[in-house]
Amino acid sequence: QVHLAESGGGLVQAGGSLRLSCTASGVINRILTMAWYRQAPGMQRDMVASISDGSANYGDSVKGRFTISMDNAKNTVYLQMNSLKAEDTAVYYCYGDVVDFRARTKEYWGQGTQVTVSS
Repeated sequence: QVHLAESGGGLVQAGGSLRLSCTASGVINRILTMAWYRQAPGMQRDMVASISDGSANYGDSVKGRFTISMDNAKNTVYLQMNSLKAEDTAVYYCYGDVVDFRARTKEYWGQGTQVTVSS
């Protein structure tokens, strides 16, 4: 079993910055992909950014403003969010696609962290 622990959410003014962190712990052989998703009230959960083998992908709405990075030694993924807008307000969820020592792959989600951007 794997646990994803998120931190770094909070309240920030428009134009400001926040950095989210998510650390994976438990039975981990290899992490295939880690990502951040977000969900605003009444909306679907959308992918914000993902990283796999050092290659990053971003949702169109955050390109040029957000940066995802991974510390493989710490099994930790970061999301640096700059130039925040009110529409970035949402619960941000960490996602991990993890391989265990029996070569089984399983997806995991964090509990979510609230990001609120005041305009």
